[in-house]
Amino acid sequence: MSPDSIRPESLYVRCFGVGDPLLLIHGLGSTGDDWAFQLPALAARYRLIVPDLPGAGRSIKPSGRYRIEDFATALWSLLDELGHARAHLVGFSLGGAVALEMALQRPASTMRLVLINSLPSYRVDTLAKWLEVKLHVALVRLLGLERTARLIARRLFPEPHRTAMRERVVSVLAANAVAPYLATARALATWCTYDRLHQLRAPTLMLAAERDYTPLAEKQALAVRLGATLAVIRGSRHGTPFDAIAATNTCLLAFLAGQPLPAAAELCIDPPESTPMAPPPEPA
Repeated sequence: MSPDSIRPESLYVRCFGVGDPLLLIHGLGSTGDDWAFQLPALAARYRLIVPDLPGAGRSIKPSGRYRIEDFATALWSLLDELGHARAHLVGFSLGGAVALEMALQRPASTMRLVLINSLPSYRVDTLAKWLEVKLHVALVRLLGLERTARLIARRLFPEPHRTAMRERVVSVLAANAVAPYLATARALATWCTYDRLHQLRAPTLMLAAERDYTPLAEKQALAVRLGATLAVIRGSRHGTPFDAIAATNTCLLAFLAGQPLPAAAELCIDPPESTPMAPPPEPA
């Protein structure tokens, strides 16, 4: 799959709100619906562009090899088509990789960059990463996506009061076609930007879950290297936009507006009584 094979018209995209353009990029196996709990807060101040990545959700599923670089190129083409020469970029997990790649491809076009539970490389260069990737692929091939999704859902949201979140993970992941899902996972596992990080120009925020899959120390070292602001969400696992909705939204609104972030003591997962049972209505 080459950049030219992913046309803007092949991507499913929704837009909300009015203001500076803000691109929201979802995680592996999901869709732009990842951002359901952020849309109402952000649409009040920004023009939100919310695509499904190539191979995911309602977007076209190209054949051939997938590459993070091609995803980034396709999203810049989408922004060009929409008439946005510059934009804020926010990415979650896989989406953070795509957002960082975009910021490196067009440093001057990136207003501000937010990476949520994401790294500048997912290349399999340690035993732990090898096991994570190989086990994940093996589970999908052996159990299928639905049963694998149930294991992932329990890992993401183990608390009893997050039953609705677990059910959503299963329904969304199980809806994927296996071949594009695995092609995207392989693309992530071969992507690395360490030799290009010096090209980054945009002010950067790293939102890091205290209990994410990857070590917090790795993100702390990366923040120093990037000169990025690091905000750690206490108690959160990988699904921070879902288990720490209030902290995520507060940090996004503050950082994108160039304002100070909340105090570290305020950044934590949502209490049980605030856990939603369903996404809110989409903004107009």
